[in-house]
Amino acid sequence: MMLLQAALNGNRIHPATPRAPEQIAAEARAATAAGAQAVHFHPYDAVGKESFDADDCTRAIRAVRAACPGIPISLSTSAAIENDPEKRFRQIAAWEEMPDLVTANQGEDGIVELSELLLSRGVGIEAGLLSAGDARRFVASGLAPRCRRILIEPLDVDPADACRHAEAMEGIVIHAGITLEQVHHGEGIACWAVNRRAVGRGHGIRTGLEDTPVLPDGRQARDNAELVEAAAAIIAQATHA
Repeated sequence: MMLLQAALNGNRIHPATPRAPEQIAAEARAATAAGAQAVHFHPYDAVGKESFDADDCTRAIRAVRAACPGIPISLSTSAAIENDPEKRFRQIAAWEEMPDLVTANQGEDGIVELSELLLSRGVGIEAGLLSAGDARRFVASGLAPRCRRILIEPLDVDPADACRHAEAMEGIVIHAGITLEQVHHGEGIACWAVNRRAVGRGHGIRTGLEDTPVLPDGRQARDNAELVEAAAAIIAQATHA
């Protein structure tokens, strides 16, 4: 079965972007009711800034686990939240309530060491590939046998460019003999083209307000659940074609 993951917030400016733990939990519940099988989110601090602080992460994780029992939870380790690799490592090393998974962008400084730390604590790694260079670094790192899955994440705003780059990253990984589950997504309207291509190739997909504020027809989405419903429809159409 193709995985459908909901990415609930990130730094997206949108009326429905959840930040407080209870908001994240409510969006997670609605997204899973709409068909998401896993959720990814960024905890925030009290002043509305994305946070790796242990207390902030604990509150968000516990709220989502209470709202969505048994649903895998993925957190970010992105340098966009803390760009100092040593400070990021210290903050994440202090986590007490562990997520099931983290996304680990393979082009970032210190990501191998951070991945090793999280693996040692039983956290699954979703290896994020944002470019062909990231894909080559991932192959060279030797982390693949211990990762849970690969995220193919082209950042292009043009749908055709995004699909070409997704194809290139996929090809590098497959050529290296890495058979991990893949989950694909893009940015903005290009997310949907990347999703459709991925589903056609039997891969999982991700959607949600972190990735795109718009539906496939370009209209602004109401919330995460509406985006998940649209992604679930893409999977259903491919499955029954």
